[in-house]
Amino acid sequence: MSTDRPDLDRPLDAIRSIKVKFGLLVGLSVVTAALVAEIGDRASVPAWLSIPVTVAAALAVTQWLARGMTSPLREMTDAAARMARGDYSRRVTATSTDEVGRLARAFNTMAADLGTADQQRRQLVATVSHELRTPLAAQQALLENLADGVTHPDEATLRAALAQSERLSDLVGDLLDLSRVEDGADRLRLGPVDVGELVDRAVAEASVGARGVGLVTDVAPGLVVTADPGRLAQVVANLLDNAIRHTPAGGEVTVRTAADGPDHWALEVADQGPGIPPDRAQQIFTRYWTAGEGGGGTGLGLAIASWVCDLHGGSIAVVPTSDGAPGARIRAVLPRNPGVPARSPAAPAPSPSIEEPIMSTATPAPPPGPPGQSAASALSTAGPSTTAAPAMSTPAAASFVESLFVGLWPAREPATAPLALFGSLALGVVAALVLPERNLGLGTLMVLLLAGALVWRTALLRRRPWTLFSAALCLGLGALLVLRAAEWLAVLALLVVAVLVTTALTGARTLVPMAGAAAAWVLSAIRGLPLLGRTISATSSHRLLWPVLRTAAISLVALVVFGGLFASGDAVFGSWVSRLVPDLAWDSLILRSFVFVLVGGVVLAGCYLALNPPKVEALALPAARPVARAWEWLVPVGIVIAVFVAFGVAQAAPMWGGHSYVLRTTGMSYADYVHQGFGQLTVATILTLATIALAVRKAPQRTSRDRLLLRIALGLLCLLTLGVVASALFRMAVYQQAFGYTVLRVLVDAFELWLGLLVVLVILAGVRWSGRWLPRAALASGAALLLAVGLANPEAWVASKNIERFEETGKIDTAYLATLGPDATPVIAEGLPANLAQCVLAQQRDTRADDALEWNLGRARAAQVDVGNGLGVGCAN
Repeated sequence: MSTDRPDLDRPLDAIRSIKVKFGLLVGLSVVTAALVAEIGDRASVPAWLSIPVTVAAALAVTQWLARGMTSPLREMTDAAARMARGDYSRRVTATSTDEVGRLARAFNTMAADLGTADQQRRQLVATVSHELRTPLAAQQALLENLADGVTHPDEATLRAALAQSERLSDLVGDLLDLSRVEDGADRLRLGPVDVGELVDRAVAEASVGARGVGLVTDVAPGLVVTADPGRLAQVVANLLDNAIRHTPAGGEVTVRTAADGPDHWALEVADQGPGIPPDRAQQIFTRYWTAGEGGGGTGLGLAIASWVCDLHGGSIAVVPTSDGAPGARIRAVLPRNPGVPARSPAAPAPSPSIEEPIMSTATPAPPPGPPGQSAASALSTAGPSTTAAPAMSTPAAASFVESLFVGLWPAREPATAPLALFGSLALGVVAALVLPERNLGLGTLMVLLLAGALVWRTALLRRRPWTLFSAALCLGLGALLVLRAAEWLAVLALLVVAVLVTTALTGARTLVPMAGAAAAWVLSAIRGLPLLGRTISATSSHRLLWPVLRTAAISLVALVVFGGLFASGDAVFGSWVSRLVPDLAWDSLILRSFVFVLVGGVVLAGCYLALNPPKVEALALPAARPVARAWEWLVPVGIVIAVFVAFGVAQAAPMWGGHSYVLRTTGMSYADYVHQGFGQLTVATILTLATIALAVRKAPQRTSRDRLLLRIALGLLCLLTLGVVASALFRMAVYQQAFGYTVLRVLVDAFELWLGLLVVLVILAGVRWSGRWLPRAALASGAALLLAVGLANPEAWVASKNIERFEETGKIDTAYLATLGPDATPVIAEGLPANLAQCVLAQQRDTRADDALEWNLGRARAAQVDVGNGLGVGCAN
């Protein structure tokens, strides 16, 4: 598999500069964001809807354009780590032409070379071990026989021992020569050399171990050159040894020498062995390479011959043989005087003393590389090519997205998630058709239920008790969208539902993990990109699905284009179309598109969070470092307790002294007095909870005395805080009795009541000396309290309390009553005099009737009230 083929999914691969790539990436992302934002603004899409869609569009363009820009760097990091463990099989995907792509290709080349070198090293160890074992075993047996008296130290026995020692010496000599090759430290000792004498001497030495192979020489007479005699003899000996080893018994090895032009001469050795495959012709001079088990040798002889030729300024290569001829020919071209550039042995000059051709391989060999180029040293097809790159495995490096969340959010999701993808797309379509230009109601609840069912179906933790309990609370809060018409209540309910969903999907238990779980839903849009890419890639290969979708999309475009043209060109046809399809004005299409993207993206992110919840419990505050002495925490807490006690005493004075005492002391009425401090008391309650949490972290708890002291101090502080909560609730009650009731004041009352409940839960946690359950209990109690407030119909309750106050005092704020929603309409119509009721309801009434998808109980009851025409009648505060 090639790693250099361009990928059509990587649009910036053809750009050769990574700087230009980053510039285009930033520029196109900004342009996309600007266009989407402008389109949303022109279509009057609300900001809360257009902003997330704009961000999503910019991120999508960025993700598409950035594909493959930095992945080679991550793959190189992974491959380098594997190389450190001895695995050289990793390759980097290199499709771009920029600096990163060139670096990736260079890295692949380096990895292949390192893998080849490592394989050759292993092969050398095995080969050398094999070569050493035979003479050592023979010497050991011989010496044992001599020691045991089995054989006598006669001439034949000693010569056999000498032969084995010489074999060992030759192997060690080859290794020493190899070390000189690698160090590049050897120098030539030049002198005149009679080539004929050198060849005759080498042939005579080689014939001793020729094993029935005939040696034939064809030497040019009187050929004298300048060379290193020892090194040149080494070249001839190694070539003869290699040829004899691969020639069968009864065959011949021919050695030829001849002048090659005025400045060079040629040495050629031909055998009658199996020959050299054309794809190995450039590889046979690689160090350590052998032809396998039957090839023999150490894989060093031809490598040393190539090195000697390089030292002389010459070259050596395989010469092609004629078709059908067996054997192989290796030709070295050397200068008569070292320093003269060598002529390529693959294209020798015509020479009358060397007949062409004598033997050939089946096909011509490719031109050899430069002298000393990495190659393989064998004349047999038995051995595999070691210069080929190792089998390439699919890169397993983490993607950029995965590297962002390493450790905290590992990839535990399935390979693909078609249900989540297509379910989210379908929900986006449903939401785009149902939600725009409709009030919150039955259709909104339907979309929420479908989304919740899809997320629950994909959730890993869906069977846990907390998940089931949270689902029940979510159903109750979602029902408020149908039971109540107050939009503020729907917004609060959806926010609490989101927190319940994230804690249920991730299993978060404590405060910091809960905050992390809430952020994880947003981050799922980024973390889930690898799974989204795999799912799209998997489904794109489906033979039927994508053709159907493509056909449907093309058909829809054709229907919209031609239907729109005919509808605008013919009034009758246009009337038919208007009855069949909803309003498809330009602004409506844009709004529905934004809703589709937002709802589909939010549900898809929720599905990913359900499929692969992060390890949010790993998020935690730094380990607590308790103070060394108890007074270091007790003194600050004691001061807070003293302030609370002083505040309690101050509350008793107005109760005993009455309103006149407050007026005389502060110059304010009692109603103004109680209203002045309500906000401060609420903040004080929140700060008290924070103080308790800090004291628990800093106070030492090693001994039972430490724990008892902590319980007493914090318990007393909690009891005093409950007094503050009671004072705040009392103050708000007095203020509302004096100045009237509002929804905001009721919500503040509910919030303060919830804070008091949290203080009670803290007391229970102190008694049990365990607070791990406290955050979930706080969340559940807050959700239950909001559900109770919603079921109590707060706007209707506020209206009824203001009407009661009107009956008692004759004072009422009709302007505020007119701001209440349809939930309060029946109470206002029944409780106020007809003229006031008509005035208030005529100002708040929405004359547009709801359809079935926006049905809501509060608006349905309000629609049944007969308002009449009371504008301007009796409207007085």
